[in-house]
Amino acid sequence: MNFEFADRVTRVEPSATIAISNLSAELEADGVDVVDLSVGEPDFPTPANIVEAGKDAMDAGHTGYAPSNGIPALKEAIVDKFESDGLDYGTDEIIVTPGGKQALYEIFQTLIDDGDEVVLLDPAWVSYEAMTKLAGGSISRVDTSGHEFQLEPVLDDFAEAVSDETELAVINSPNNPTGAVYSDAALEGVRDLAVDHDFAAISDEIYKEITYGVSPTSLGTLDGMGDRTITLNGFSKAYSMTGWRLGYFGAPSDLVSQAGKLHSHSVTCATNFVQHAGVEALRNTDDAITEMRDAFHERRDMLVDLFADHGKEVAVPEGAFYMMLPVPEDDQSWCEGAIEDAHVATVPGSAFGTPGFARLSYAASEERLREGVERLADEGYL
Repeated sequence: MNFEFADRVTRVEPSATIAISNLSAELEADGVDVVDLSVGEPDFPTPANIVEAGKDAMDAGHTGYAPSNGIPALKEAIVDKFESDGLDYGTDEIIVTPGGKQALYEIFQTLIDDGDEVVLLDPAWVSYEAMTKLAGGSISRVDTSGHEFQLEPVLDDFAEAVSDETELAVINSPNNPTGAVYSDAALEGVRDLAVDHDFAAISDEIYKEITYGVSPTSLGTLDGMGDRTITLNGFSKAYSMTGWRLGYFGAPSDLVSQAGKLHSHSVTCATNFVQHAGVEALRNTDDAITEMRDAFHERRDMLVDLFADHGKEVAVPEGAFYMMLPVPEDDQSWCEGAIEDAHVATVPGSAFGTPGFARLSYAASEERLREGVERLADEGYL
């Protein structure tokens, strides 16, 4: 049978980060030692107290369906976490999802119709574009690469990109793939335009707990943004819980009511015992977060120095665990050559809308990071 595929699926390409990771896995299966700096997955185990909480929840019988939007204890912990960030959400304004991607998918599907305009800041995480296209939306892009990936210097460009037709802007700070943390002045500029043109904003704060010497502001705390911001976070990055698949978002209750329909008809609920582990993560894991964040900070500083030793200047990330390395304009060829010749896996910047860069994840040991830089240098890639 020759299937006729839905337009919504043929609009998008597979995830570039996952594609590189798969290639790396294939090489490793053939016995090649690959320094994989392509995937944003912390190299730390999930903290022991979280693992024990998950086991205890299974032993206690929390293995059946959970309330669709999340168990009460986790929603209460999320409300408290949001409150500590200056955000005012009630438990009826929370949906707990199987991972942050599912949260984003539900938001896009709930808000975006065919032709609706979504504004992205480039470089932008690869799935924002895909989710816009899956929902039938159109994309307006703002390039930050000429200003060390900061938003404030390109607010005039942002103003030109938005209009009364804009439905949604996506703000990701700390940012993937750049590690940039946007200033309060930048966020206030977004707020002014959102109010003037009456559009909503996603504040993707999945890396909010991973910053170096700065305290990122939540967009929804600004005057005028409380009722037009959807705040998203999750457990994969700060708590090293990638495989647990647990995320959440806070939004005005009318949006939650509509998104909840999609949620109930697709995933039903996030895994019950995993949600109980999430309560433990939010309530009792600050020390483990600090330990991981300090390690990422040291690795960032080491990489900046190593690249400087090889004559490469990079924008210094203030958050997350990514770095954008300037490479030739044909970054796809550079990345393919780097993995084939130096056996170092990175992601081309063009996958994020910004050619001429390669994204490196420093969620790897200092030893492997050093080895990766030396391999790139030895093979002429630096």
